[in-house]
Amino acid sequence: MTNQVKEPVWIGVDVGTTGVRAMAYTATGKAVASSEAFYPLETPQYDWAEQNPQQIYDAVEEVVRSTVAELQYKLVSISGIALSTVMHSFIPLDGDYQLLGNMITWADSRSAAIVRRMEQEERCRDFYFRTGCPLHACYPLAKLVWMKENRPNLFARMAHIGSIKDYMFRLMTGEWVTDKSVASSSGLYNELEEAWDCDILAYIGIEETQLPKVVSTTYSAKLIKDTAQRLGLPEGLPVVIGATDGVLVNVGIGAVSPGQLSCTIGTSGAIRMLTEKPRMDKEGRTWCYNLTDDMWVAGGAINNGGIILRWIRDRIMHLHGSQIENLDVDPYDLMTMKARHVPAGSGGLLLMPFFTGERAPYWNSDLRGAFIGLSLNHSRSYMIRATMEGICYSLLCVLQALRDFENVESIRVSGSFTKSELWLQIMADIFNEDITLPNNSEGASFGAAVLGFISDGTLKSIRDTAELIQPQDVYTPKQANRDVYDTLFSIYESLYTQMKDDLARLVRFQQEHPFSRL
Repeated sequence: MTNQVKEPVWIGVDVGTTGVRAMAYTATGKAVASSEAFYPLETPQYDWAEQNPQQIYDAVEEVVRSTVAELQYKLVSISGIALSTVMHSFIPLDGDYQLLGNMITWADSRSAAIVRRMEQEERCRDFYFRTGCPLHACYPLAKLVWMKENRPNLFARMAHIGSIKDYMFRLMTGEWVTDKSVASSSGLYNELEEAWDCDILAYIGIEETQLPKVVSTTYSAKLIKDTAQRLGLPEGLPVVIGATDGVLVNVGIGAVSPGQLSCTIGTSGAIRMLTEKPRMDKEGRTWCYNLTDDMWVAGGAINNGGIILRWIRDRIMHLHGSQIENLDVDPYDLMTMKARHVPAGSGGLLLMPFFTGERAPYWNSDLRGAFIGLSLNHSRSYMIRATMEGICYSLLCVLQALRDFENVESIRVSGSFTKSELWLQIMADIFNEDITLPNNSEGASFGAAVLGFISDGTLKSIRDTAELIQPQDVYTPKQANRDVYDTLFSIYESLYTQMKDDLARLVRFQQEHPFSRL
């Protein structure tokens, strides 16, 4: 008998750094179908990180088509599609909206030298307090300046400037617009005036006409005929433009009340809190992006999360390839099992998790990773646990900045790290806060679907999700580990201050002496 779902659903599409997932949700938060696909991250040169936008869009159509097929089998009524995408992407397009090159992703730091120069320019020093975006290589602002100075011919041909969201939305609906969430995470958008910042555009040397019109995150347009046919959907079905993955996580896991924070560790990591107006940190440690017309998200993202644990898996543990596949065991489960036998503090082994530079709270691309305190007694098991702890130390630095905005009442978590009970307990111990694992840890895809339900009037606001998402587990700090982590975190902060200049010299050396992965 067909498993029929009576309630209509919205398909939330979440485009991440290396993969896309489509999930269909009812208004009560029930997931009824899903599909995912993956695509590569290209690193053609040192500090470059690019992707093919068409390849990503093809993957989007693939997962939506698969999800639609599953829903049709279940006789489910589909209300529409709502989008969530990764932040800070930059795509150059010609006058016919054709690609002039690959998408430059958030992980690309080729413009780090330009950022260092901008930090010394008087004109640039207040950009943060207008845009909510610290000066950093991850933002399209710096990427555009790099292109102007290093690819002047391409820069001159660039009639349109977009993100992966804008590119997708145009292919689906024919409309060239961007949502307020994407705009506010570009470094080009004045959050106080809610408009493209004319002074910043003049600084770069671009016109407002090159940028898409900015619309609300609940804005919708109709699915065009050709795309609808490929997806197996009716022409004219609503497509809600949605927001960025970072701000939608709070909605997706129900962290929508004052004092509630979300914390995510996937490839990278982030901590965020909702605020009713743009909030800028006096020290510039945090960012602030739009979520809905009356709600913003303040927070900070770190560059290096699960990507380091993957490096440990592949380069230190060598848990990949046919050998591990034949064992039929998840390599991360094996790593967690080994780390579980290591005491809190990893025997004084500290990881400085700056493998790809750092965003919040330091906003410093001239950093690299380091294990500090290695001795002959340390083993790979200690390195695994030290990696989990080091990433949590990094996130704690962001949490400290957010505590200056508002008291922390609770922290909800999402992302791939929630599969590890050990990592969740380590976070609770290091943060000295209860960590709540909600019964929906998908985050962004459900957050996008919520914007769909708001757009059609089914839900009134994002706060409606507070009652939909319930705690699954709560991890409480273990007092026995508190002194250990307080001591090591103090050393961690001191090491950054003492090492940052020498690490910058190492980065220069690496840039001047490129090396290949062996």
